[in-house]
Amino acid sequence: MATILFEQDNHRCIAFNDLVRGDDGIQANQFLIQHGSYSALLDPGGQLLYNPLILALGSYIKPSELTWLLCSHQDPDIIGSVDKWLLYSRTTVVCSKLWGRFVPHLVPGYMPNKGSERYMLLPDEGGRIAMGDTWVQALPAHFLHSVGNFSFYDPTSRILFSGDIGSSMIASETPYAFVADFQAHKARMEGFHRRYMASNRAARLWVQMVRSVAPAMIVPQHGLPMRGEAMERFLDWLAQLECGVDLLTPVGYAA
Repeated sequence: MATILFEQDNHRCIAFNDLVRGDDGIQANQFLIQHGSYSALLDPGGQLLYNPLILALGSYIKPSELTWLLCSHQDPDIIGSVDKWLLYSRTTVVCSKLWGRFVPHLVPGYMPNKGSERYMLLPDEGGRIAMGDTWVQALPAHFLHSVGNFSFYDPTSRILFSGDIGSSMIASETPYAFVADFQAHKARMEGFHRRYMASNRAARLWVQMVRSVAPAMIVPQHGLPMRGEAMERFLDWLAQLECGVDLLTPVGYAA
């Protein structure tokens, strides 16, 4: 089921949270931003999700006319279906320049219309992705957990699409709703963030950047969205979290 996160005038943000069925794969959310005739699909997923996502998108846009495919990083649950999007739509793939050389490995060599003109490769500092008279801002989120990683901020809705940052591990039957009690929710997040985020320094810098933007909500690629007090508590928690290389020991990893 689709969830409308924001809708005003000609601007709409939609979450698709239930396209992974049962134990087929890790739960993942996909997001659509529409502004007039422009559209951006965020972290579209792999082959597992391509057909269900196409059907879900059909209620809102013609998937073949998608403007942008925004990819926070290179994991298969983010970008594994990129070959089909390049083949069956007009979209331009947006990702870090660090992954621009690797994404073509997912695309058959014989496939037409797969050249460099189909990519917008972002520098480390990010940049704006044009959506008519507005834009989506790519914000640096490097080493959280990918070396070339971005969060995407929509200034019209004030939604920060945070990718893996803020992800929570939830059961498939969990309703998609804003976190009400962060303290209770934290147990769904801690193991993942301690293992997959690179370091406290990277996390602190991201939190500082996010607070300067002042989003109305943070919407991760896995699990539940956050706003209000829960969002502020999450940012406080992440800013002080020991994670990644902070936990390395001479004999391995202090889980």
